[in-house]
Amino acid sequence: MMNWQQLLSTKRLGQEDYIGETKHERTEYQRDFDRLIFSSPFRRLQNKTQVFPLPGSIFVHNRLTHSLEVSSVGRSLGENVGRMLRERYPDSKAHFEEIGSIVSAACLAHDLGNPPFGHSGEKAIATFFSEGKGAELRQIVEQEGNRWSDFTSFEGNANAIRLLMHQFRGRRKGGFAMTYSTLASIVKYPYSSQQSGQKKKFGFFASEEKEYQTIAKQLGIRQIQDNPLQFVRYPLVYLVEAADDICYQVMDIEDATKLHIITSEKATELLLHFFDEEQRARRLKNLQIVSDVNEQIAYLRSSVIGLLIDECSKAFMENELAILSGDFSGSLMKQISPRAKEAYEICSFFATKHIYRSKDVLDIELAGYQIIGFLLEIFTNAIKNPKHAYSQLLLERIPKQYNVDEPTMYGKIQAVVDYVSGMTDVYALDLYRKITGASLPNV
Repeated sequence: MMNWQQLLSTKRLGQEDYIGETKHERTEYQRDFDRLIFSSPFRRLQNKTQVFPLPGSIFVHNRLTHSLEVSSVGRSLGENVGRMLRERYPDSKAHFEEIGSIVSAACLAHDLGNPPFGHSGEKAIATFFSEGKGAELRQIVEQEGNRWSDFTSFEGNANAIRLLMHQFRGRRKGGFAMTYSTLASIVKYPYSSQQSGQKKKFGFFASEEKEYQTIAKQLGIRQIQDNPLQFVRYPLVYLVEAADDICYQVMDIEDATKLHIITSEKATELLLHFFDEEQRARRLKNLQIVSDVNEQIAYLRSSVIGLLIDECSKAFMENELAILSGDFSGSLMKQISPRAKEAYEICSFFATKHIYRSKDVLDIELAGYQIIGFLLEIFTNAIKNPKHAYSQLLLERIPKQYNVDEPTMYGKIQAVVDYVSGMTDVYALDLYRKITGASLPNV
């Protein structure tokens, strides 16, 4: 059984032996949050697609706004659960009051590893190595004794953990030097790519496996098996996942309404379905106060989010012992009340059928495959043939923090993937145009 006092740790990756003389008014978890907010990878999220193409005349969510909203919801979930845990365990020395800060920081970071062009970017990277020209490198990587599935099952969640933990060239040990608790809260799938299966989901690359083992041991996270490595989920992962689930589904309905992919009447119907007759009547009455359709949808959206925050907080507490023992399976969203669960599933089914397969979304996926596939092809070819004149030009284009001189092919490929996955949509498109000669710098 995991215990809260051990689970909530302020120890920092890479700074385990460091004792600073400076005393901070902010807590260690608040420092995690601030460190992420002011980081370059976080700022780059403003130019990464969430679901819909980046804005023209109508603003829709990008990875940055999505992460900020998930963090806001996550803070509310964490504070709710923290208060209820303190009531349940009044004498515990665990930092229950800081759970909101831990969850909000983890929510900020949960999408840091996502490549450009939305989820299609993840698929584009994985398929380049499983079906594309990248497959030619498999034999070399496996002869080295390294894990090829890290590339063929490329996962944004594992890439976020790498971005936060890895000591890129010229950087400090421990990467972002985040607290163990914040890092553990991001690992949604606590097992290696060898366990990814058909869903192609996993939590850390082979290169970050030892660091996660250290964190898990320190926090008392129960290990299920050693080879392939697998752990139970860190408890606060469920709150980070719930915050993402709430925002992803509800906010996409609002965006789709603004883009006229669905009607405001349909959006209203979907959102009102979360409430019983009395609650629905009260909200219909409130809708009459304003005539602006966007404001009406925003009001319903905020009402649904508030309801789901309460539902998921309650579900966490009801299943706390199962979560601490590692026996809880699935998500909190599957444990909410029948009415809210049914409404959420209706929204999910509708979004999959009518929103995520819309023409604009498909177009951005197609573009993502073309651009990411091209960039991976030319850069992996360059690391295979580093002495070629053209390869040298390409390799000079890669920032020095990405070490393409790693001794193994696995390490070299990781450096290329780090570079490409870290690009914004705009940067990737601009580089693609310049390399293909479709666009030239001013001379």
